[in-house]
Amino acid sequence: MEIFPRDVLQMQHSWVCAIYCKEDYGGTGLGRLDASIIFEALSTGCVSTTAYISIHKNVEIVFLDSVCAWMIDTFGTKELREKHLPSLASMERFASYCLTEPGSGSDAASISTSAVRKGDKYILNGTKAFISGGGESDVYLVMCRTGDSGPKGISCLLVENGSPGLSFGAKERRLVGTVNLHAP
Repeated sequence: MEIFPRDVLQMQHSWVCAIYCKEDYGGTGLGRLDASIIFEALSTGCVSTTAYISIHKNVEIVFLDSVCAWMIDTFGTKELREKHLPSLASMERFASYCLTEPGSGSDAASISTSAVRKGDKYILNGTKAFISGGGESDVYLVMCRTGDSGPKGISCLLVENGSPGLSFGAKERRLVGTVNLHAP
């Protein structure tokens, strides 16, 4: 049974999908307080869908998508911003934030997924769990270790769906207001 909240696509081309992004790439440039008020109002209709939207833009799926778009806008190269932000802002494409691991939960300092630079690419090895939109998103922002242990050795790499070696476990159902999609 597919439980990915595709109904959020009805919000395409709406300013709500790029709250934190700069206007240059289809965002509104609004701040966290503005977003809090917007997401609080949206959550009165559906907590799960609001959470997704805020990831797409910030940390659950739309929230996560929002966060992901903000991360690309804030820390990404001009090339990454131009390539990904317009389609994330319009929700033509989705993004997932990939931190949680089976052995460390969401403790960023304890992640073991590693990335080693090989020429102009990185070889990424590890397992993530409970990723909102896992298997459905177009872009994954993967927290990984590129340096020493602890919080200072962590980097974030953008991985596009369909990249060689990217795979997903079984979809899981969990209760968040209604039902949300996660993939290990």
